[in-house]
Amino acid sequence: MRGIDFISDRLGYIIIYLVNIALALCVVELALQPQGVSLQTDNIVYIIILSLAGVCTYLLIDYVRQREYFLRLSGIRKHHEPMERISGLPVGVKKEQMIMMELVHELYSGCEERLAQYRKQQEQHDVFIRQWVHQMKTPVSVIDLLTQKTESSEEHVPLTVLQSIQEENDRLAHGLDMMLQTARLEKFELDVHVKQVNLEQTIRSVINEHKRACIRRGVYPKLTVEADVRFVETDEKWIAVIIRQIVTNAIKYAKRTADPADKQLEIKLSKGKDGVCASFSDTGIGIPEQDLPRVFEPFFTGENGRKVGESTGMGLYLVKELCRKLGHRVQIASIEGEGTTVTLHFPPSSVLHDILTR
Repeated sequence: MRGIDFISDRLGYIIIYLVNIALALCVVELALQPQGVSLQTDNIVYIIILSLAGVCTYLLIDYVRQREYFLRLSGIRKHHEPMERISGLPVGVKKEQMIMMELVHELYSGCEERLAQYRKQQEQHDVFIRQWVHQMKTPVSVIDLLTQKTESSEEHVPLTVLQSIQEENDRLAHGLDMMLQTARLEKFELDVHVKQVNLEQTIRSVINEHKRACIRRGVYPKLTVEADVRFVETDEKWIAVIIRQIVTNAIKYAKRTADPADKQLEIKLSKGKDGVCASFSDTGIGIPEQDLPRVFEPFFTGENGRKVGESTGMGLYLVKELCRKLGHRVQIASIEGEGTTVTLHFPPSSVLHDILTR
């Protein structure tokens, strides 16, 4: 900052100071009038000179004290990167400058945290897109091979081929649904409508959607409903997405055996301490103990991901995020080789309202 700019910023203070000196001289002159005495011109000039000297000395000291601060600010303006400008800001000399710098650095830190969050979300999105594309290539390739096989054959298309095509088509549909649901998750608040939902009917509807997959894998779902627990406060569409993902996992990770006892899916609606509970218990391959704490992390597939090639690591993450946004709670318990139980907790409507309005 130039000296003239420094003075112009403080011109108001200087003018007020000089006006106050003039008023003080007028008061003294009026006070001496009854005594027949008057201030001499030399004394008035001397007072004005001393006052101006004092003001100039203070302004000079203040400018010297802040000169380095002004020089650093001027130097920072030459940088082209905004982030470099903020990180190089001086602390300040005056209290107001220090407070301003603290505020700027706090805002900068908040922006950095938000940018880091957005970068993480973008990286997760990119990883998911790559994995999703890779997963979708498999059923497309299988369908292509099956169609080539049927084209080269003069016989009618066997039923097993049609079933295989239908299975791969179901995988494609599931992958596309997961892609769409994950994309909508970022704008969840624009597409949610909480109301009283018949949970039993929703579960039965999801089971009917997966009827063919259950028959192919030999999974036998069983729904048990206690009295007065059919209705819960939730979003009908999103709770169906959650249930659909849990049922899909139960089918996907079912044991590859012929014993019907190894392929049970027991669904139970009951009254819990803090509301309605919906538990989904399967007798599948289970989850290793060391993987259990991380199953809700995005893209984590664990040991089972190496056994089941179609695992993306996004299913339970989607369940966890949707439950969090809907104000529900999800728990998972599993024993490797015996099965997995996923439990959804639905709080009372009054509690849910408080959660969603925070």
